[in-house]
Amino acid sequence: MKIPKTLLTPTRRPALRKRHLAAAGLVLGAAVLLTACQSTPTRPPLAVAERLDIDRYMGDWYVIAVIPTWPERDAYDALERYERRPDGKIATTFTFRHGGHDEPLKTMNPVGTVLPNTGNAIWTMQFLWPFEADYRIMHIDPDYKEVVVGREKRDYVWIMSRTPTMPAADLERLTRFVEAQGYDVSKLRKVPQRPR
Repeated sequence: MKIPKTLLTPTRRPALRKRHLAAAGLVLGAAVLLTACQSTPTRPPLAVAERLDIDRYMGDWYVIAVIPTWPERDAYDALERYERRPDGKIATTFTFRHGGHDEPLKTMNPVGTVLPNTGNAIWTMQFLWPFEADYRIMHIDPDYKEVVVGREKRDYVWIMSRTPTMPAADLERLTRFVEAQGYDVSKLRKVPQRPR
């Protein structure tokens, strides 16, 4: 709409400019939101194991490869141990050495909580109250010898085994599985394990 110049008095110009800027801001904001919605593809939910036997899952798991969290970025001899507590929660002991096999052992003790109606495959891990981290058992083999644990955000992942070594073909197969779930496997790091 064209406004006659006679109406654009000095007292009306600033108010008119503010309204034009506000309208332009709204249009630009809406355009950005629409573009963001269209350009962000939706990913399917992360795969999770159909049914996990908690008792069989307990015990030691060696970390074979990982897209690491900050503390794990240079981990050696990483081992995750799970034990069921009387209250139903999972006591977790994560041990590793930072930077080499001869470095001092470091320990973390998060507590796992199995979420109901998830086939026991989706947990939360609490490292520090009140913060809880997503923990999803994406794959477990029928013999409970290999496992892949990830997060819905696809930022961290752990490929673990009951033994400190894993055949190269198995690691490659699990790496392809992780990649198919939408992870950037170029970030995957093999964890050095001291021969036992």
